[in-house]
Amino acid sequence: MTILRLLSLACFFLFISCNADLPMEEVADKVAMSANDPAVTASETDEALLPPDILFGELFQRVQMERIFEDGKTFVDMIPRMPAAEIMENYHAAAGKIDTNLEAFVLEHFDLPFDPNTDFASDESRDIVAHINALWPVLTRKAGEGEGAAGSLIPLPKDYIVPGGRFREIYYWDSYFTMLGLKAAGEDQRIRDMVDNFAYLIDEIGFIPNGNRTYYLTRSQPPFFAAMVSLLVSIDGPSVYAKYLDPLRKEYDWWMKGYDEDRPITSPTLHLVPMPSGAVLNRYYDAGDRPRAESYREDVLTIRESGRDSATVARHLRSGAESGWDYSSRWLADGKNLHTIETTDIVPADLNALLYQTELTLELAYRNTQNPEMAKTMQSRRKARRAAMQTFLWNPASAWYEDYHIKTGKPTGRLSLAGMYPFYFDVASENHAEVAFKTLEDKFLAPGGVRSTLVESGQQWDAPNGWPPLQYLTIGGLRKYKSNELAAEIEKRWLANNERVYQNVTKMVEKYNVEDLSLLAGGGEYPVQDGFGWSNGVYLALWKD
Repeated sequence: MTILRLLSLACFFLFISCNADLPMEEVADKVAMSANDPAVTASETDEALLPPDILFGELFQRVQMERIFEDGKTFVDMIPRMPAAEIMENYHAAAGKIDTNLEAFVLEHFDLPFDPNTDFASDESRDIVAHINALWPVLTRKAGEGEGAAGSLIPLPKDYIVPGGRFREIYYWDSYFTMLGLKAAGEDQRIRDMVDNFAYLIDEIGFIPNGNRTYYLTRSQPPFFAAMVSLLVSIDGPSVYAKYLDPLRKEYDWWMKGYDEDRPITSPTLHLVPMPSGAVLNRYYDAGDRPRAESYREDVLTIRESGRDSATVARHLRSGAESGWDYSSRWLADGKNLHTIETTDIVPADLNALLYQTELTLELAYRNTQNPEMAKTMQSRRKARRAAMQTFLWNPASAWYEDYHIKTGKPTGRLSLAGMYPFYFDVASENHAEVAFKTLEDKFLAPGGVRSTLVESGQQWDAPNGWPPLQYLTIGGLRKYKSNELAAEIEKRWLANNERVYQNVTKMVEKYNVEDLSLLAGGGEYPVQDGFGWSNGVYLALWKD
């Protein structure tokens, strides 16, 4: 990555922070001005890391708000045929001529998103395992293939696997579950390549973004990099720890930015939350506070409906996207309506279990590289995190690990499968297992697997939907705490659900209805997607287990 590109990214984040307290309309005006004024428009080199909403200002807003494309992600994934400044110059020169034919202008200046495998067709003669194995090359993107520096895609040095459907780029937490399937399929080199790509992103950008798109550069996703490294250790042995120690630490420091044991924070700062005991836990937090580029229209409408400060609502929406649960009643003040979203006011059980795993992995990595002092530091941090999680995230009244609300100082009362993360990552207390697993069986177990939450809000990360990563983590958590019978039952129901859908439509989809087995799934900002990276990975890993 060139110095100019790094400076470009730095200027972009400066723009965000300097305009954090402006109303959405004024921020939109500033974005449009920055994209339209030749004096401040990025050069062809500089614009490599700027997102489409910054580059194309007024044009971007019109395309998204007028819904030129059904899916807001289409335009931000399109490939400009010329530098942004030239496109905007043509846009203003055309003036009123394009008022009634905006789509024609866009198609003249942009190519549709790159998709190298549009001719793939499912073969009904294949069984589900053969279908999944046939999909690995279809979902693989070659290093340097596609847009390169011309569009919003951030190039990666090695081949990688995308989820499928509208998701044309690598996704952070999806990839861990995809890798589980790759291991089951004996595709070890693909796993090495993908871990190398994530290490590259950490080295170049400072963290792993939501996906390798410029419009994702303000946030990450659930931090599974340490779990990926541990998976690779199971394949290649402990030498893996030394290879990835630096990116492991760099990513951890990004999530812990602002943490200083000698100068405790007194209020929530970035991803950090000081707890009443003096301990520090983490929350999801997106650095941006404007509508998401890929869901601009949806976010604008949600912000308008909320009647709240636009920057605040935008940050909650973006932070909900960082959680991977976009969206769920977990983040909603009233448990039902998206405009009540309050993501950054919540300390999540899943994120803190993942960071415990990161601290444990760093401890092991330091021990394997003969650095006992740093290993002891990481051991101390993970033990402090575990103690705080037991104090603030375990709710004996519900017999469940819940999210914690910063402002009320209490558990949120909203049970979700995020409460199984502490079991999967061995953070949970042994004496909590029996009662928690009774809660799981009584409240979450459904005919087709386990439901994500106990609420039907219409959001995709709520009931009646079941998601592959949550099934895998739940089953794995049960097994680690010796509840093998319930684990086997959930696995049987989930695999049968996948097989039922495959028999009906010859597809693997991203999520499944676990309550009504006559349906696929629903809810959310977009239709059910097929492909599908983590569904393939989880099915294959469980099937081979």
